[in-house]
Amino acid sequence: MRDHVIAVDVGTGSARAGVVDRSGRLLARSEHAIIMHVEGEDIAEQSSEQIWAAVCIAVKGALEATGLSAARIAGLGFDATCSLVLRDTLGAPLALTAKDGQAFDTIVWLDHRAIAEAEECTHTGHAVIQHSGGTLSPEMQIPKLLWLKRQRPDLWARLGSAFDLADFLTWRATGSNARSLSTLTSKWGYLHGTSSPWPTDFLSAIGLSDLATRAALPDTGVPAGQAIGRLGADAARDFGLDAGIPVGAGMVDAYAGALGVLGRHAADGAEALSGRYALIGGTSSCVVSFAPKPLFRHSVWGPYNEAVFAGSWLTEAGQSATGALLNHILGMHAAGGEPSVARHRAVIERVQAMLAAHGPGFADEINILPDFHGNRSPFADPKLTGMMTGLTLDQSFDGLCRIYWRACVAIALGLRQVLETMHAGETGPVRLHLTGGHVKNALLNELYGDVAGCEVSIPQTDDAVLVGTAINAATAAGLYTSLADAGRAMAPTSVSRPPNLSTRKDQYDRDYRRFLAMQELRATLATI
Repeated sequence: MRDHVIAVDVGTGSARAGVVDRSGRLLARSEHAIIMHVEGEDIAEQSSEQIWAAVCIAVKGALEATGLSAARIAGLGFDATCSLVLRDTLGAPLALTAKDGQAFDTIVWLDHRAIAEAEECTHTGHAVIQHSGGTLSPEMQIPKLLWLKRQRPDLWARLGSAFDLADFLTWRATGSNARSLSTLTSKWGYLHGTSSPWPTDFLSAIGLSDLATRAALPDTGVPAGQAIGRLGADAARDFGLDAGIPVGAGMVDAYAGALGVLGRHAADGAEALSGRYALIGGTSSCVVSFAPKPLFRHSVWGPYNEAVFAGSWLTEAGQSATGALLNHILGMHAAGGEPSVARHRAVIERVQAMLAAHGPGFADEINILPDFHGNRSPFADPKLTGMMTGLTLDQSFDGLCRIYWRACVAIALGLRQVLETMHAGETGPVRLHLTGGHVKNALLNELYGDVAGCEVSIPQTDDAVLVGTAINAATAAGLYTSLADAGRAMAPTSVSRPPNLSTRKDQYDRDYRRFLAMQELRATLATI
């Protein structure tokens, strides 16, 4: 009986696979690292072949851990970061860089080489830009492809297809060139639901009139919850699965996380999702919400029509460096070192002891703006930089812990500003549903609710992103008739934590005033 699915989540640093039963229970999880080639601040590349190899190892590991046979697997689903995979006319990797035996053919989502091209696209004022918060980000695929055409014409001449990473994975699994609505609407300027969803006038204006041919783009996208194809023989052998099982349309990783934590509410209709924000925290942080009508906000990506749920418009805001900022703090400090899980845990435990002894104000002379990799919301400026004040010559471990604590506070203050931007003009309370790696950071779990003054729901599962992808896979495999039905049955229960407004509100309100003052100071310094 085929009553389980396999979910694959490809993040910035690793590929993760999980085996999930039809009730949403994650039976086993396996992970394998992904290599990244970095040059300076703006260039980040990966190898799609190495990513695929990591996925294969993770899938086999998860299945073996359960002891289930391949005959129990009903379907497969993928989610991934919005990295850009380049292939030549023969389907082989189109390498931007060749190093250490790897063909780096994938521009990572956080790569900022196309800042100038993104600004040029923004200046067109096209409707595509309005669906991107008024400013096109260099993290989108169109600016990156425009950069490729202008800066690497040798590669552009050999380009046979270009994929969002999630769509590359479904192509590799099935052989189908079909793409998902999740990726097309959010990263490619595809205006789903309009008479001409591909904005040919916009593409022509920026010099990409040949994009559809070069990138092998289809005319339409496949919605989440539908099969994009069936698992091919080669991929089945790579995974240790049976060929022919359905493969769901790929999903943006953050949207899979939103499906994982909000899926049970979708069954009650689009209105039931109002005021609920999914926070998917990892290297960066994405905040995702849904509405029955299109809502336009400056610096908020979207609204994207049916990027996940039928009849719903998705909007997304975020912070460009959150987990990455905490890693950076550890790496740059004399008492830090390699930002391993164990090192983070040691710092967090010491911070908790300092909080117990001295309260949340124990390092309030330190103030941080967390925009170390630009600002996605509310300024939509990839060139903004971070700031720190209140530093001394202290190189001790406790000195590191003070900075780490205040960086966590700064991340939470940034989230408060993001939520204020997204919720502007709306009524009712804000409820935050947390998933991703930040669930494991006890400091952030508390700070998000206390600083933003809202209830935080934490899912009772090891990985709600994988469960969200499993919901997609189960629907595509026919175990459920709709994403909403699968969400009701499979989405994890959660534990809610109300904000601590009695003893810490004044502290964090003052921190927020300082946070805003630092933003004003940064703007002033830029004019001198």
